[in-house]
Amino acid sequence: MNLFEVYPLLDVEPVKGKGHYVYDKEGTKYLDFYGGHAVISIGHAHPHYVERVNAQLNDIGFYSNSVPISIQKELANKLGKLSGYDDWSLFLCNSGAEANENALKVASAHNQRKKILAFKGAFHGRTSLAVAVTDKPSIVFPVNEGAEVLRYEMEDFDGVEKALKQEDVSAVIIEGIQGISGIHAPSEKFLKHLRKLCNKTDTVLILDEIQSGFGRAGTFFAHQLFGVEPDVITMAKGMGNGFPVAGVLIHPKFEASFGMLGTTFGGNHLACAAALAVLEVIEQENLLQNSKNVGTYLGEQLKEVPKVKEIRQFGLMIGLEFDQPVADWRKKLLYEHHIFTGSSSNPNVLRLLPPLSVTKEECDMLVGALKKVVSD
Repeated sequence: MNLFEVYPLLDVEPVKGKGHYVYDKEGTKYLDFYGGHAVISIGHAHPHYVERVNAQLNDIGFYSNSVPISIQKELANKLGKLSGYDDWSLFLCNSGAEANENALKVASAHNQRKKILAFKGAFHGRTSLAVAVTDKPSIVFPVNEGAEVLRYEMEDFDGVEKALKQEDVSAVIIEGIQGISGIHAPSEKFLKHLRKLCNKTDTVLILDEIQSGFGRAGTFFAHQLFGVEPDVITMAKGMGNGFPVAGVLIHPKFEASFGMLGTTFGGNHLACAAALAVLEVIEQENLLQNSKNVGTYLGEQLKEVPKVKEIRQFGLMIGLEFDQPVADWRKKLLYEHHIFTGSSSNPNVLRLLPPLSVTKEECDMLVGALKKVVSD
């Protein structure tokens, strides 16, 4: 039986991970500056993470949400404390797309509307509603076209205001920082304007923090850089450090009812143990501060790389835009210098998404290799 292809494959198969490195079956060591789409937040095989998950597996790995699961409450309390949203509700699920599906459902249940306002360059997932609000026509099929989506440029103040005044919009969904488009964030002014418009029109403001959350931008959620409080927050990726887990944070003004949201695997014992381990390591090792400090250092070093047109950076979420395509440079970084980096929908942008615990020395390794590749 053949596997259904998901992505074009790189010619390296990591079979072991440790800290900020992965190893292939020949034992070759690769510095990981991509973390498998920003998933590895605390490093590969972190000792506390391994211990926490193994201990949970030795007790019980799974039972459905038809019984009390105490570790879910433990996770909710820790998440509330570290994020600053301790009076909100947490719905646990399995992936970012699933989180966004349920967030949009919460919005529609609240105001009984069906239109959604989304933004150009966005990526929210590949399931039905999530893919409908994603700005990538190649992954949208007729079955996904039921939602009525209004799509605008970020910073289009007049267009968004006109849409929210005249259209029957249930929700506005926006990423804290767009990742796949090449690291683009809304301005503080635009995000605050959006918040004000949503308040006036009873439109639900959803912040997709699936890639930009869990300390990636130097704050727990990227929108906290701009002093804006949304109505619903979605998260995944770095939440589980590789274990499939996601969540929806829901403002206390929304009423929940049994059956409105549901899941079989969401919030299972192992997923909660993994997410708790991530939060504990973030807290114990002060990784939000490390993301800021090392991110600032890395940003300064990257200014010395030739041919860089623009550096877009928030903590350890970095987009380097060059004056030419970067595909060949990524291959050289991987195959010649043994460093994983990320691509973007913009062929000229190199994405850097290392673990939040990355060191200045490892940043120097990356910058040195990048300078050589670009100069050659």
